[in-house]
Amino acid sequence: MDCTLVIKGDKVSAVEARNLKIGDKVVIGRTENGEDGIFVHTEGFTSSDANSEDKFAFRTRGTRETPFSHSYDFLYNLLRHDKDHGHISWVLGPAVAFDKDSRNAMQALIENGYCHSLLAGNALATHDLEGAYFRTGLGQDIYDQSLRPLGHYNHLDILNKARRLGSVENLIANLNLKDGIIYACEKKKIPYLLAGSIRDDGPLPEVIPNVYDAQDAMREYAKDATVVIAMATQLHTIAYGNMTPSYRVMPDGSIRPVYFYVVDMSEFSADKLANRGSAQASAILTNVQDFVVNLWNNLAK
Repeated sequence: MDCTLVIKGDKVSAVEARNLKIGDKVVIGRTENGEDGIFVHTEGFTSSDANSEDKFAFRTRGTRETPFSHSYDFLYNLLRHDKDHGHISWVLGPAVAFDKDSRNAMQALIENGYCHSLLAGNALATHDLEGAYFRTGLGQDIYDQSLRPLGHYNHLDILNKARRLGSVENLIANLNLKDGIIYACEKKKIPYLLAGSIRDDGPLPEVIPNVYDAQDAMREYAKDATVVIAMATQLHTIAYGNMTPSYRVMPDGSIRPVYFYVVDMSEFSADKLANRGSAQASAILTNVQDFVVNLWNNLAK
């Protein structure tokens, strides 16, 4: 998505318009059936029996009424395989860090090899670290959601401590933090990339404030991904989806699809990416805290 095709020798590369250089050979055809030398093939990994598909049928799109049992079972098996044979990339919104059980489940997924890269914004990391130190998220207890006195200062205190110490790594060591999503990434040396936003407090020292720099860094992980699970972060999901290839050429020369899951309570958020052209996006409509806990409970068996 959002790229041009540049020919260099016998190689074709997808290049962002802002990165084009004078003299690049750019593919300019617009038709898709080969008339201009371009053929778009969107069904390379689909297999269905056309005779079993009625012209008129109920519930052909994913909605809040859709059963997701098969989607979960397929995802469990996919993650077990790609734990050792792929690259599992997570895109997380801050909602994942607001609940005690979902923080624990996400930490366990990371520590047990089900995460090879994590992408988020300042908020996810800040509130996860807040949870590790204060046991709150935006001032609310991460278990019973009760408001702590002056708790709305907690995330600012964490940000200030991190900025004074110069890094999240130093913050974790200085405060002796022992749990959480970012803690697990630091412990297991899993790369996490925090992209800046115009709304950020602080931000944390690791946040990339320049949006183009963040986009370039995100794209490097997108090139490696075999599975992407994006949870409760609409704009970040769309951004990563637009730069994620639909397939990967594996080291052994085999070609496989890149599976992209959008987990959200809102049908609008889940449909948005597919409507922007990412045909491989699949939706699981549920509360993200319930999703990640259910995921870990099954993978831990």
